[in-house]
Amino acid sequence: MRYACFIYYDPKVLFGGSPEANAVLEKCASYDEVLKASGHFVMGEALELPETGQVVRKREGEVLGTDGPFMETKEVLGGIILIEAPDLDEAARVAGGHPLASIGAIEVRPVVDFSQPRPVM
Repeated sequence: MRYACFIYYDPKVLFGGSPEANAVLEKCASYDEVLKASGHFVMGEALELPETGQVVRKREGEVLGTDGPFMETKEVLGGIILIEAPDLDEAARVAGGHPLASIGAIEVRPVVDFSQPRPVM
């Protein structure tokens, strides 16, 4: 099964120049290789900071764009990794090994299998 791992961090902490943050950034450079060697890696991408993006909404047939997302949080979505794992426990274990887990947070969610019935709410 595939799992999306959403990586969140506080840019001021991660890019603040502390020895801990610098060590984490150094380890991040090769972590995809660790995941490839273990057979978990599907894909991964780091994201630029939110201010460089745009939020798009469509309302009443009109597309509205605003610069960067408005957030009242210090942590931002900084990257995504797609992994293969037999279950959520294994996916969480794999995500917990990512260097950024020690300085930020990683949300792990199963990817929807569209061959299965939709969730009932």
